Amino acid sequence: MLTALLVIGGIGILLLLISFVAGEALDGMLESVGPDFLSGLAVAGFLAAFGFVGALVLDLTDSNGAALGAGLVAGALVGVGAGKASQVLMRGGDESTVRSSGLVGLTGSVIDAIPADGLGQVSVVAAGHITRLNARADEPLPNGTAVTVTAVLSPTSVRVARSGGTSGPVDA
Repeated sequence: MLTALLVIGGIGILLLLISFVAGEALDGMLESVGPDFLSGLAVAGFLAAFGFVGALVLDLTDSNGAALGAGLVAGALVGVGAGKASQVLMRGGDESTVRSSGLVGLTGSVIDAIPADGLGQVSVVAAGHITRLNARADEPLPNGTAVTVTAVLSPTSVRVARSGGTSGPVDA
């Protein structure tokens, strides 16, 4: 029984290594089997904890029932924890995606002067990303002018207005 539990734990570690290398393939195989939290990491965590905790308890108590019970509890805890953690990690990143609708109201600065009836460029920080955008304004704005985005004209172009903050050089 001890050997069987150690082999199960070893299979869990092997699956863990495989999921690090080819995680998408392993998760794809498990996709049709059960709920979303049943990932390669969850199965690997369950098997490793079940096998190694079961072997440890069997060695300490010489009771097959206690070993299987402790292994099942440990495996369930580790498996659910790993499944939930992999779900959270796979979902991460959406909140930091720059979306053009979220640009209105952001402040930045002119990095390529905006002429009276033409395009210049501005730099704004959106969702932690420095974003360079083509820009139009109702007045000419020189490099370094602090601006606020007032409208989104296209995915790569915005309308800006001079901000109340500090501004760059002013034409005399």
